[in-house]
Amino acid sequence: MSGLARPEMMATTEWLAEHHGRTGIRVLDLRWRPDGTAPAIHASGHIPGAALVDWRAELVEDGDEGELLLAGPDRMATVAARVGITDDTTVVVYDDTQGLFAARAWWSLRAYGLESVRVLDGGYPAWAAEGRAISNAQVAAGAAGFTVRGPNRTRLTTTDVRGLLGSPDVTLLDARAPAEYHGFEGNTKRLGHISGAINIPVGAMSQPGGQHLRDGAELRDLLHRANVTRGRRMVCYDGSGVAAAKLAYVLTLLGHEDVAVYDGGWADWGNRMDLPVDR
Repeated sequence: MSGLARPEMMATTEWLAEHHGRTGIRVLDLRWRPDGTAPAIHASGHIPGAALVDWRAELVEDGDEGELLLAGPDRMATVAARVGITDDTTVVVYDDTQGLFAARAWWSLRAYGLESVRVLDGGYPAWAAEGRAISNAQVAAGAAGFTVRGPNRTRLTTTDVRGLLGSPDVTLLDARAPAEYHGFEGNTKRLGHISGAINIPVGAMSQPGGQHLRDGAELRDLLHRANVTRGRRMVCYDGSGVAAAKLAYVLTLLGHEDVAVYDGGWADWGNRMDLPVDR
């Protein structure tokens, strides 16, 4: 992977194989299934030493409108202690869904002040396809925890985003599919997008038919064609905060310095009758 301004945010399979097992490296398995079968999938094979984290149960709290909000500091501290994260830990997160749930974990940890978090490019499928070590051993619970601070400015609320509308220093980015952005599909009371938002479908970030991110030059070209330029504050949203977190991750990789996720996103905005919506 070339052309990245912040390559330390990514772990290649080669990097992880070289650093795996070293003191201070913690690997988290974010593979998730809505039917609850993730523990069985993890037990049948995972990167050695990886602890399973259920993003939906452990990193999220339900909002009043059905939105999925960032878990509170107490819950985040509990998760960190369970998996053995300390202030000096470098965390590597992976999944098998183009980094979507891994990116949500990446953002969740960084929102509470943990700086050294990497997403495994290609995820578990790339690791397994290369014939690297796989384990089905149960991972022992940790006994640590990092200093939870925040959430910081990488997380914005509905009130925050409403106050930023129209600002020349802010770019709103909608990570949903075009049909949802244009208001042809959706499951909220109102359809469409936040006024002024630019549509950057998160599916376009990955190589067609694969798990790896596109090359840095390709990603920059995609953003350039959508008139997304550096120097502004980037605010990403979608319906659940998963695609938004991946878009925020990609922007950070490319060197955007002020990137936030709108926590609650369209699930909240689209159910509010007092907020401006475009179609």
